[in-house]
Amino acid sequence: MPQIPETINELTVGQLAARSGVAVSALHFYESKGLIRSCRTPGNQRRYHRDALRRVAFVRAAQRVGIPLATIREALAELPEERTPTREDWARLSETWRAELDERIKQLNRLRDHLTDCIGCGCLSLDTCVLSNPDDAFGQRASGSRLLVERRRGTE
Repeated sequence: MPQIPETINELTVGQLAARSGVAVSALHFYESKGLIRSCRTPGNQRRYHRDALRRVAFVRAAQRVGIPLATIREALAELPEERTPTREDWARLSETWRAELDERIKQLNRLRDHLTDCIGCGCLSLDTCVLSNPDDAFGQRASGSRLLVERRRGTE
C-alpha cells in the first residue's frame, strides 16, 4: 500500500482507492450519493481531502452491519464538513441504529424459522405468508396476488 506523506492534504482517486481498499468505481458511487466529496483541479481531476479516508472506512463499517446508504449519508451530514468521524461519532450514531438492526435480526430469525413452511406452497395464493405478507399486514384488505395487482394499478 503506498504511503502518502503527511504534508499532502489532498489525495487522487487512485490514492484514496489504494489506501481505503475500495474500488475507484465505488468511490465515484459514494461521491454521487453524497457520502464523500471531492474538489476539482484546474485539469478537472478529482482531489479528496485526507478525511475522506476515515469517511470511507465509516461507510464501509456501517454497510457491513447492514445500514442503508441513505441512513449513512444522513449520519455523515450531521458532522462538520471535512471533519474526520471520530470514535465518539461512531458510538453515538451506531446507538441510533441499534433498534433498527435488532428489528431486522428479529425479522430474519422469523423468516429463517418459517422458511421450510414456504417451500412449494405457492405463496402468492396464501392469505398469510411470512415472506410476501409478513405479520399478515394486508390480510384484512386483500391476500397474496390481489395485493400485487393493487400495487400495479396504483403505479399506472
